[in-house]
Amino acid sequence: MPLDEDKYPSETGRRRFVKGVVGSAALSSVGVGGAVALDTATSPTGVGGGITQFVGIENTDGPAPRGMPLVPLTIDSDGALKGRWPEVKTETVQGREVTIAETTIEGTTYSSAWYQYCGIQTAEGLSPDADQDNFFRAVPGASLSWQSESKEAGEKFFVDDFDDYESWGNGIGQSGLGKPAKGQWRSDGDVQTIPVQVLRSPEVSKVANGEGRYSDIPADVRNFFDAATEQDFMAWLNKCTHFCCVPGFKTYEGSAKFGAEDRVYCQCHQSVYNPFSPVSKSFVALPRPGE
Repeated sequence: MPLDEDKYPSETGRRRFVKGVVGSAALSSVGVGGAVALDTATSPTGVGGGITQFVGIENTDGPAPRGMPLVPLTIDSDGALKGRWPEVKTETVQGREVTIAETTIEGTTYSSAWYQYCGIQTAEGLSPDADQDNFFRAVPGASLSWQSESKEAGEKFFVDDFDDYESWGNGIGQSGLGKPAKGQWRSDGDVQTIPVQVLRSPEVSKVANGEGRYSDIPADVRNFFDAATEQDFMAWLNKCTHFCCVPGFKTYEGSAKFGAEDRVYCQCHQSVYNPFSPVSKSFVALPRPGE
């Protein structure tokens, strides 16, 4: 076997993911300046890879190398929840035209590259100009009983679905801390699912306002969080950065054993994330398939 290969076939994306995890852990302290200095295209067969600065929910325990990226959201006139997709534009990178999705929100560069890990970089909906809307929709077989009882797979999430968020509880951790839902984004039709977790919590506005224990969050991160949330709603890409499992907020009963009953817990390898602690980090985004 050549030295640059391992047991995972390259076409599965697994080998590149493992290398990306190692690289992202090593580069977790790289700042924005480093990201600017690198080209965004890494090879003729892929676009949009390289060191990427993102804002996500903090990884506080377990083997995950970093947090999971936030998905900025908005609410339409009907009360339906939507993710905000970056501005689509064409740029010349390394002598070729590439389509990218990138915009600035409160001084932070928000890009589709935030989500290019764990195989999501191959999802059709992650293509900048994909024919997809941005509504958050329920996934089939949701492990949250309220969702499985009231939402059909593919239905949009609405503000009204979360009316009881300040009192909701399911016997896991503290009641009234927020009401979660598992969904998908830019994933209509027979395409690969982009998983998201939506949460409505009274803590969201406290974080955005820098109240109490949240006063130490850096101003630039807090300003982005404020702009990326609405009516106490927040969302993030729901792919654990360790081995791509699907974590959950107040979803798994065993989370209390790891002090994660009021956190986002990944039951596969016990990684824990704090949704109320937004952080800015860098990682090595994998390139999307060539255009």
